[in-house]
Amino acid sequence: MKNSDQSDFIIGRHPVVSALRGKQEINKVFLQNGIKKDEKSISEIIKLAKQKRLVISVVPKQKLDLLSDNQNHQGVVLSVSPYNYASLEDIFENAKKREEAPFFLILDNIEDPHNLGSIIRTADASGVNGVIIPKHRAVGITSTVAKTSAGAIERVPVVRVTNLINTVKYLKENGVWIFGTDMNGTDYRKWDGKGASAIVIGNEGKGISPLLKKNVDQMLTIPMVGELQSLNASVAASLLMYQGYSSRHPL
Repeated sequence: MKNSDQSDFIIGRHPVVSALRGKQEINKVFLQNGIKKDEKSISEIIKLAKQKRLVISVVPKQKLDLLSDNQNHQGVVLSVSPYNYASLEDIFENAKKREEAPFFLILDNIEDPHNLGSIIRTADASGVNGVIIPKHRAVGITSTVAKTSAGAIERVPVVRVTNLINTVKYLKENGVWIFGTDMNGTDYRKWDGKGASAIVIGNEGKGISPLLKKNVDQMLTIPMVGELQSLNASVAASLLMYQGYSSRHPL
């Protein structure tokens, strides 16, 4: 979903149900002509749409293909208002409401919307209080991100900032320790994430930018024995988020 003055679209049954249950402003529901309305997911979509008094338009598959840019829409598309990004204050408040130390994720120029969607989905599962992304040279919340997140963007606040370095300094001033990821660092399995923490995940190809790396309190590394000494950004983020979860919820 684009942060612009124009509508964007949420596609796929699970993301649509999550959006209809959430608080985002929705303009219209599009259903594919001939779809079985007695199917559980479709009947739930119709029920939720009627509860919100939304307009439901039954349209040909070609129309949905056009709206979804030929992605797998599963016969349903929502027209929504631009994504409402959260503020840094919002994610601190999110942690306060849960009565837990802040646990944030900072994404340094992630470019692949599928990676961002997967990361947000895992952030929801592992109890992350908020995800921070930069405004420039990085993917924002798009329909692909929304679909890949399987509805998690309705539950995990995403903050979009102009300057990641200034944001890191602000977090530090508010008692948050910043942990980066690098080939050289402390084994991530030794990391205790019980305190107020933020994990920085670098760009898919370049890693964490040099200036941002200078502002990190501690570097964590993920040991590997294979020939490829790197992991997909979403996989690396998942391992670190669950180490944080393990610290906070020990067996």
